[in-house]
Amino acid sequence: MHVQQRTLLAEFTAREGARDDVARLIVEYAGKVREEAGNLAFDVHTKAANPRAFWIFEVYRDEDAFQAHLNAPYGAPFNTALGPLIEEDASVLTFLDPVA
Repeated sequence: MHVQQRTLLAEFTAREGARDDVARLIVEYAGKVREEAGNLAFDVHTKAANPRAFWIFEVYRDEDAFQAHLNAPYGAPFNTALGPLIEEDASVLTFLDPVA
């Protein structure tokens, strides 16, 4: 049986004047996520046309690894700190499936 990786794109836009704070926060968080046993990728980008728009490409070994990520102790503090710095209510998540 093939175990499907969990792949997603997280998007959010830093509020005007908050881009540097968001960048520092997400880079610190990325370092922690990349150390998770089940994390295969956590790549942070901004849109070339809008450097306040962040895109994070995430890949986890499987659903269990993704759930472990969601329950990591540093996730809630990160989201609490990020909330007031972004235009959206929270990160907008888009789950992706591979094309065979």
